[in-house]
Amino acid sequence: MKKVMIMAALAAMSATAFAQDDLVKQAKKLCDKGELEQAVTTITPALTSAQTEDMAEAWNVMSEIQYQIFMKGQQAEQANKENNTTTPYDTAAMHRAMVASLEAALKCDEYDRQPNEKGKVKIRFRETNGKKFYMSRPFVISAGLYEYNNKNLEAAVKDWKLYIDSAEDPLFTGLDMSNDQYRSEVCYYIGLSSYNLKDYATATKYAKLAAQDSAKAKEANEIILFAQKDGAKTKEDSLAYLATIKDLHAKFPAEQRYFNLLMDYYSKPGRQAEMKQWAEEEIAKDPNNKMTWALKGEVEMNTGKWDEAVASYKKAAEIDPTFVQVIFNAGVCLNQKAIELKDKLADKKTGGLTTENANKVKAILAEAKVYLEKSREIDPNRQSVDWAYPLYQIYYNLGDKAKSAEMESLVGKK
Repeated sequence: MKKVMIMAALAAMSATAFAQDDLVKQAKKLCDKGELEQAVTTITPALTSAQTEDMAEAWNVMSEIQYQIFMKGQQAEQANKENNTTTPYDTAAMHRAMVASLEAALKCDEYDRQPNEKGKVKIRFRETNGKKFYMSRPFVISAGLYEYNNKNLEAAVKDWKLYIDSAEDPLFTGLDMSNDQYRSEVCYYIGLSSYNLKDYATATKYAKLAAQDSAKAKEANEIILFAQKDGAKTKEDSLAYLATIKDLHAKFPAEQRYFNLLMDYYSKPGRQAEMKQWAEEEIAKDPNNKMTWALKGEVEMNTGKWDEAVASYKKAAEIDPTFVQVIFNAGVCLNQKAIELKDKLADKKTGGLTTENANKVKAILAEAKVYLEKSREIDPNRQSVDWAYPLYQIYYNLGDKAKSAEMESLVGKK
C-alpha cells in the first residue's frame, strides 16, 4: 500500500512539473501570436513554482514577452511621430515592460549560470540577451524619467538603479560597459531623488559615483554633503560630514561654498575652540583671507580676549578697509576693554578714578571711538551694524554731551 502511495505522489509531482513547463510553452506560443497580455498571465505562475524544471527558459520567455510589449508601445509612438497623429497607447505599460524585460533577462541569466544535475554549467541565453540589452538598456533610463516626471520618485529611483547596477551583471560578460555616456547623469539623479526621499545612504552612494565625472562633481558633491549633514545621527556621522567638507575645501580652495559650510559648522555652540584652531590653520595657508581673521577675532571676542580680538579684526580690516563688521567689532572690543579697566582701577570705596587712571581709560575709549565712527562713515544707515548705542556710551564716558545726545536720539531707531 505504501509503495502505491509513493508511486502516486511521484506521478502527481511529475504531472505538476509537466504542467508548469507546459505553461512556458503555452506562453511562448501566445507571445508568437502577439497575445502578449495573455502570455504574461499564463507564464507568471511558472516563474515562482518549485516544479518548473527549466527556470532559465521560463524567465527568458517572460523577458521576450515583456520586450514585445515594449516594442508594441515603441511602434505606436514612432507611428504618431511619423504620421503627426495622437493615437493613444499605454505609455506607462511600455516603460514598465522595458524594465520588466531587463529584470527577467537578469533573472534568466542567474538561473542559466547554475550548474545542472551533473555539476556542469551550460549558458544558453546570455549571448542573445546580453547583446539585446546592451543596445536597449538606455530605455530603462526613459522609464525612470517617465516616473520622475509623474512625481513617482521611488519608482524612478528603482528604474535608474536597475540601469546603473545591471552594468555589473554577468549578463554583460564580454561586452564593454565602461564607456557609458549616461552613467554620471543617471547616478546624479538617483542621488538627488534619494536625497529628496530622505534615503541618505542611497543618495551618498550614487552621488559619489556621479562625482567621479568631473563635469558632475560639483553638483554631486552638494548631494553628498547635505545627505551627510541631514542624515547625521551620531557624533561619528557629524565628524564624517566635517571630514567631507574639509576634503572638498582642500581640493577646491577657491570654492567659497565649502568655506562657508565649514564656517557654519564651527559656528555652532560649543565649537569655539575648534573654530579658532581651524581659523588659525586657514590663516597659515592663506594670510590674506579676511574671513578667517574675522572668525579668529570672533572667538577671541566671545572669550573676552579684547587685545587679541582687536588685533585679528585689524588684520581683516587691513585686507578689506570696507569690512564694516570687523571695524565695528574692533570698536566694541575696545569699549568693553575700557569698561573692564575702569572697574578694575576704580577705588573700592568711592568708585572713583585717579586722574592717571581716568586718562588710561579715556585713551582706550578714544581708540574705540575711531573704529565706531569709521563704522558710521561706511554704514551711515546702520544696515550692517548698529553703531548708535556703542557710540553713545563712548561719547557719554568721554564727556561729549552734544554727541552723546545725538546718539541717544538714534538709539532704538532706524
